Amino acid sequence: MFVVAGLLALAGSAAASVLTSFTSPNINVNRELISDISSGCPTNGTASCGKPAGTNTCCFETPGGLLLQTQFWDTDPPDGPTDSWTIHGLWPDECNGSFMEDCDPSRAYTNISGLLTAQGASATLDFMNTYWKNDPDDGTDEELWEHEWETHGTCYSTLQVDCLPAGSPKGAEAVAFFETVVKLFQTLPTFTFLAAQGITPSSSATHTLASLTAAVKAEYGFTPSFDCDGDDLSGASYYFHIIGSVIDGTFVPIDAAESGSCGSTGIKYLPK
Repeated sequence: MFVVAGLLALAGSAAASVLTSFTSPNINVNRELISDISSGCPTNGTASCGKPAGTNTCCFETPGGLLLQTQFWDTDPPDGPTDSWTIHGLWPDECNGSFMEDCDPSRAYTNISGLLTAQGASATLDFMNTYWKNDPDDGTDEELWEHEWETHGTCYSTLQVDCLPAGSPKGAEAVAFFETVVKLFQTLPTFTFLAAQGITPSSSATHTLASLTAAVKAEYGFTPSFDCDGDDLSGASYYFHIIGSVIDGTFVPIDAAESGSCGSTGIKYLPK
C-alpha cells in the first residue's frame, strides 16, 4: 500500500520523479523554500470540519475545511508528461460540499512566475512549468495559475494577509499556496497508482469506475473521485481535511466525499 507521510522535498529539476515512499497517512507540509514564513500554528490538533465556528481562523481552515487536490488527464490536446497526470488546483470546499470562489479581488495577483521567482521559489516554478499545464485552447499556463489562486486560493482563511508573519512580502501567501499545491501533488502520482494495479493508458481498453477507485485505494489507502469527458477519463480529485494552516499544516486524507462525473462502466483511459 502506498501511504503518504511528509511532503516531498522539491527537486531542482522539472523532470524529477513524483514517486516516493511514505510511512504515515497524514501529510505534513514542511516549508523548505521559504523558511522565514511560518504560520506558528500547531499541526497535531483537530482537523478542519471538526470544530465549531469562533476558532482562530488563521490556524483552523474554515468554512472551506474540505480540501480537494484536483488533477487533469488531458489527451486532446495532450498536456504534460505522458506518464503523469497534471495539476488542476487545490480547492477549499465547505464541509457541507458547497464552495466559495473569488473571495478577495484585491489579491488577484498576476505574473505568478515573477512572484515565485522573486520570493525564492524557482524550483516550484520549474515543476509547475512541466506539471501544472493549461489546455492551450483555454489560455496560457500563467492564466491557469492566476485563475486557481484568484478563484480558490484567496478563499482560504489560513492564507489571509493578516495570518502572515509581520514583514512578509506582498504575495507571500500566494507563494506558500503554490508551494503547498506542488508538494501535495507530488504525493499523489495517479498514473503510478493505476499502473501498479495494471491499469495503463490504452486506445482500446475500457474500465469500470469501481476498478479505477479500487486501484488507487489499493496503492494509496483512500478513494478519489474521477471525472470523465463523455467516456474518456479526464480528472481526479483527492479529498483532505487539514490540521493547522495551508502554509505548513498537516493534510489528513479521507475517502472522496462526492462522486465525480464518470459513469460506472465503459471508461476509457486514453494515451496522451
